[in-house]
Formats: sequence, C-alpha cells, structure tokens
Amino acid sequence: MKKSIKEYFVPWIKPLKMYVSNHIDLAWKKPSLHRMMSNENPIPPSAKVLKTIKKYSAIANRYPDQGIVIRSKIAKMNGLDGPENVVLGNGSSEIFDMIYRSFLQPGDQVIQQTPCFGIYKLRTVLLGGEIVSVPMIYKNNKMFYDVDAILRATTDKTKAITIANPNNPTGDFMETGDFVRLAKTGIPFVIDEAYIEYAGLKKSQVALIKKYKNVIITRTLSKAYGLAGLRLGYLLADKEVAMKIAATLLPWNVGTITMWAALTALEDKKSLGKRVKFNNEQVAFIEKSLSKIPGLVVFPSSANYVLFDAAPAGKNGKEIIEFCQKKGIILRAISSSKHKIEGWFRVTIGSKKENQLFVKTIKEFFSK
Repeated sequence: MKKSIKEYFVPWIKPLKMYVSNHIDLAWKKPSLHRMMSNENPIPPSAKVLKTIKKYSAIANRYPDQGIVIRSKIAKMNGLDGPENVVLGNGSSEIFDMIYRSFLQPGDQVIQQTPCFGIYKLRTVLLGGEIVSVPMIYKNNKMFYDVDAILRATTDKTKAITIANPNNPTGDFMETGDFVRLAKTGIPFVIDEAYIEYAGLKKSQVALIKKYKNVIITRTLSKAYGLAGLRLGYLLADKEVAMKIAATLLPWNVGTITMWAALTALEDKKSLGKRVKFNNEQVAFIEKSLSKIPGLVVFPSSANYVLFDAAPAGKNGKEIIEFCQKKGIILRAISSSKHKIEGWFRVTIGSKKENQLFVKTIKEFFSK
C-alpha cells in the first residue's frame, strides 16, 4: 500500500510548525508603529557600511569566498590564532543550528536557563533533542543564574549547555567563576554573547576557549552593530572544534555583501562607540524614568532592552502591551514555563523620541 507523504517525515518534526515572528510581521505591515520589540538597533547602518554594500552589490553575480578576511579580523579582535577559530553563519541563529547538529542525536538534551532566547529550544527540538530548562532565581527584584541547579540537571544525555551572557530578556551577566564551573564539566558549553558589545568585550568569556576546548562563544552583528537585516553571526572556539562544526555549514551560507559590510562595521569603531553610548544612555533614561512607579519592577539591563514586572503593582503585562500598541508602540511579551510572568513585558531601546514616548505611555497606563 502506498504511504502518505506524512509518513515519511521523521517523527520529531511532525508536530513542528514554521517559526513566525508575528510582532515583526506586524511592524512591516504597519510601518507607522514603533518597533520596540525585537532588540533591533534604532540607528541605521553607517555611511561607510552603506558604501561597502553598494560596492559589493555590483558584483553580486559572483559567489562569495570563505570569509578568510573577516574571520581573520574577528580572530585578531578576540586574541585567537586565526580564521580557523571562527565560523560564520547566517545570523547567530544558524550558528546555533550548526552547533547542535554537531553534538545532538535524537533523545539527547540541551540545558538552558530560563527565561532565555527561544532559538535554543527551536533548533534542539528540530533535531529530535530535548530542551531542559533551569529557571533563574527571581529574588529582590533581580534575576540570578542558578548554576548549582544547572549542574544538578546534567546527565549522560546532556550534550550541550547554553547560557546567554548577558541574558535575553533579563539583561544580566553571570559571574565568571560560574562559567568556569560549567566549563569544567567537559560538556559542550555554548556562551551566547549577542549583546556583549554594549558592556564591552572585557565582559566576554572568550579567554576560556584557550583553557577549555568545550567552550564555544557565539556572537552576532544584529545588535550593537545594527545589521540585523544583513544576517551575520559567528562562533569562536578551539580550532579543532570550530572546524568540525564548520563541516555542517551550507556552502556559501553567508553572502558577499553581508561579509564585507560586516567587516566594514567591525572596523568602524567610531560608529560602534556612538551606538553603544546612545544605547546605554537611553537604557539609563528608561530605568530612571520608570523606577519611581510604585510596584513596577525594572530589571537592570546591560543590553539594548529593559525587562519589567508589573505584577507587584497589580498590573498585567498583556494589558500593558495592548495599551501601548493602541498608542503606536509594539512591545514584547515574555514566556517562561518555569515562572509566573503575568506582569512581565520587555521594551527594546528605540530612538530618543520613541523612548520618550514609551516612558510617557507607561506613566499614562499606571496613572489610570
């Protein structure tokens, strides 16, 4: 008897659906709305980057090379030996896909702290793996990594531990000593540093790579560098580890325009400094402006977003998001199966006017 096409799909993919970012689709559909939901950079690419994009778009008929120049630049920036310590991806999302493909078989586990970036679970489940979520500790209006609980959660099935540093959406860093404790397990240890530039590379854990071969650092140019639409991420690792993971990448996975525009952005330190300064000033503005609202918890952030908990003030995060959208602002809801999050919502740093509008709108909501 002829089988249905559905029977040919691997079992673990059958319940899965295409990932759709409804909030991003909404922003493109209604450009008048303020995009304060996706941790994008509000400052457009610099003139230097735009010039590079124009230059290489003229030869878009040619296949890209293996990115030796930009990989060498990234390696040098991070005190590593050379391009073989670096793997490029179509955003850090593809980097996570490559990493997990390298280590996971169906039934294997990836440990994450929660709340965190959703891509870890998405790529793990796609490969037939299981995500193990260890809740962060919510105490004294702050979130703390629970490294003891992460270590207790490790089993023979654990094939990767993934920690965001700083964490998305809580915006906080984990202590350096805790990274060492996790690195010493020997389990592939992935440290997601998507937002590290806002605090500076001095906060990076890249030095652990030279001591622990199981440590892998991931980064992106979507945030502080403001190139979310060009899609470039990368990983840093021991040469042997990086080149084995590189065996999983699709040939020509990063385009010529993207690579050279990204290289220009990396070399344009003045532009990066401008973006970081603006962002950190605006984070401070939002935190200070809203910290006086009784009961509203403002989580300190080292990234380009701020997380709030309105529950102690007797308010619902969903209601706040809906109210802001009526005022023209798109915010982001937060999900975590391990926490009660009725009051949680997150804002992305926008332009100066957008941040002022956000503060005004939140104050208006709480004055009702």
